[in-house]
Amino acid sequence: VQQRGLYRLATPLGEVSAELSGRFLHAAAPGEHPARRAEPVSGQSAAAAEAGPVAEPEVLLRVEGLKKHFALGRRLLRALDGVDLELRTGEVLAVVGESGCGKSTLWRTALHLQPPTAGRVVFRGRPVSPRDVRGLRAFRRQVGVVFQDPYASLNPRLQVEEIVAEPLAVAGWPRRERRERVRDLLGLVGLRPEHAAARPGELSGGQRQRVAIARALAASPCLLVADEPVSSLDVTIQAQVVGLLRELRERLGLAYLFITHDLGLVPALADRVAVMYLGRVVEVAPVQELYRHPAHPYAEALLAAMPDLDGRRPRAALRGEVPSPLDPPPGCPFHPRCPRPRPECREERPPLRDVGGHLVACHRA
Repeated sequence: VQQRGLYRLATPLGEVSAELSGRFLHAAAPGEHPARRAEPVSGQSAAAAEAGPVAEPEVLLRVEGLKKHFALGRRLLRALDGVDLELRTGEVLAVVGESGCGKSTLWRTALHLQPPTAGRVVFRGRPVSPRDVRGLRAFRRQVGVVFQDPYASLNPRLQVEEIVAEPLAVAGWPRRERRERVRDLLGLVGLRPEHAAARPGELSGGQRQRVAIARALAASPCLLVADEPVSSLDVTIQAQVVGLLRELRERLGLAYLFITHDLGLVPALADRVAVMYLGRVVEVAPVQELYRHPAHPYAEALLAAMPDLDGRRPRAALRGEVPSPLDPPPGCPFHPRCPRPRPECREERPPLRDVGGHLVACHRA
């Protein structure tokens, strides 16, 4: 304790233990460790960087003017209110924001698990339409989903082998080939062969999430949607699962749509960040650029609210609460909470435009 500089005269043992534990968990948290913050997340090696610029990756998934409204009596709940976003091949795009901002509704609507009210989804240059049943099935076969709660998303009555093989059975794989594929997938996510006979209740939370990842990868997708994939795990297991996702991305060339409310996780995995507020995207930028120089006051407030055990980051609390999507404010939806609103913010909705490499929906920007 003295060598770590934490010794204080007559400090109770419980307080010393708590401080040491806090520093250990802080170091284990993915995205918060200084060494992790310095690592590139783009997957490009140093040799490749020295070789010169590379070709711009193609757009894998694009949503244009996407809206999702729910009728509640005579009123409309605007869960998504005009989202424009694109995900490139092999890229990790993190979608962040407070609870209720529309993050989960975005990916569910983009996958047509719930029909959009307006707008369209384009995958590899082709529009996705529920009228095109064959095209919609082909699109969904190329997308895997990892849900927030691995215990709730896994059938407790089935063995791990049956759970992981379920997408393969739907696709018509022969039983022998399914078993071989399941064995390879379990090894890929860091599970042992004997885990194939276990049931979800016999596994730890981290092991269950690895099973969920294996199931999402069963049909060899090119896009993985991860909806709060580590929020139910402790920080040490979070670091392991995030490390696994990074390794899978490098080995398989996957693109991720990474949904999270924890901004501390984002630098460990993502290339770009999309900040959502009240069903709209208010800023999109590369991770390091947004974390160093946020252009939207909401993104700035989110970053300032991150836990900081070192006490080096300025603190700023968001005032007020998120307005109801049943009755959103006119003009900029953030203006009732903005520390520096302009008169036009109360009347005009700012468009999402390019400002110094950031896509920002803010009159001040």
